Amino acid sequence: MELFFDLVYVFSIIQLSHFLLAHQDWLGALEAATLFAAVWWAWNYTAWATNWLDPDHASGRALMVVLMGCALLMAVAMPEAYSSRAGLFAGAYVAMALIRAGYMAILFRGQRMGRNYAQLCAWSGISGLFWIAGALLPEQRVWLWILAVLLDYAAPYHGFWLPGKGATPMESWPLRGLHLLERNQQVFIIALGESILLLGGMLVDHALDTGIVLAATIGFCLIVSLWSIYFVQLTEEGEHRFAHGSDHTKLARAGLAYAHGVMVCGAIVVAVAIEMMVAHPLDTVHVPTALVAVAGPAIFLFGSTLFHRVMSQGMRPAYLAAVAALALWGFVAVKLHLAGLWLGAGVLVVMAVLALSGRSKGTWG
Repeated sequence: MELFFDLVYVFSIIQLSHFLLAHQDWLGALEAATLFAAVWWAWNYTAWATNWLDPDHASGRALMVVLMGCALLMAVAMPEAYSSRAGLFAGAYVAMALIRAGYMAILFRGQRMGRNYAQLCAWSGISGLFWIAGALLPEQRVWLWILAVLLDYAAPYHGFWLPGKGATPMESWPLRGLHLLERNQQVFIIALGESILLLGGMLVDHALDTGIVLAATIGFCLIVSLWSIYFVQLTEEGEHRFAHGSDHTKLARAGLAYAHGVMVCGAIVVAVAIEMMVAHPLDTVHVPTALVAVAGPAIFLFGSTLFHRVMSQGMRPAYLAAVAALALWGFVAVKLHLAGLWLGAGVLVVMAVLALSGRSKGTWG
């Protein structure tokens, strides 16, 4: 049932990629980031909920189907989320949040978990006011929705504190860390799958000349490098920490809810960068293309750094050095008026070096 639920996020990630492709400016990037934050948080809270309910029970299945329908409506509304379908996007997101939290509060009524979800529901209702207000006020929409996102993401770190109720302690949210880690791995695979879908679509729609084939090869190898860094260098580290650690809830909040979201966001931006480079492999690089090409891997590596920091209490300087190298290469590509192929090749070299030289355990030299 959980895998079936994830199917709608294949479509959601495609919609996010297409939105960013259609809005290649600073405002578009800000709007896309806000949409992604909502999409990710809706998936994240649902993944956490399945730690405490049985998604294969009849009522659990019914809840998952309803939530899946809400997520589908969010994805459908995404292309016009800041125009004609703002109400549909905000309404589906708020409904998803309130239905999920309300169901869990009722299911566990009289128990500590019921109180926890009642307070989460209250926070969802507060942020929901800003989501709905943004849908009703076009001129302030993006800022109201950013405020709503900040409230949603800040809530867990404040323990869903409410006047007269206090906060919900971390130890009152016991969960199966390894199961939640597996769920995050699955959604990361979905994000990489979006890159494959976009790359394949480009090859179907274009003549396979030398430039296209070379750009596609670079794009494919870039996808492989992300997979390698994630599953070879980070996954074993996370599994080991969850298998031997006792603070699963704290680890999952920082390492999965937040750090994984950043990594998934980076993978989506990489998919957009690959499509842009494959579409115009021999054209001179302009600032938007360079920014997207550099930002995708950099966001992914920033999330990877956060994940490693949470799981091992250490840093991987090579990741931060790679971000600096990517930024420098993007600047050079624009200044020297290089073709998209050269931009992509440089990005691939940086990511391939990380993928080939990294180790699943230990530190970087």
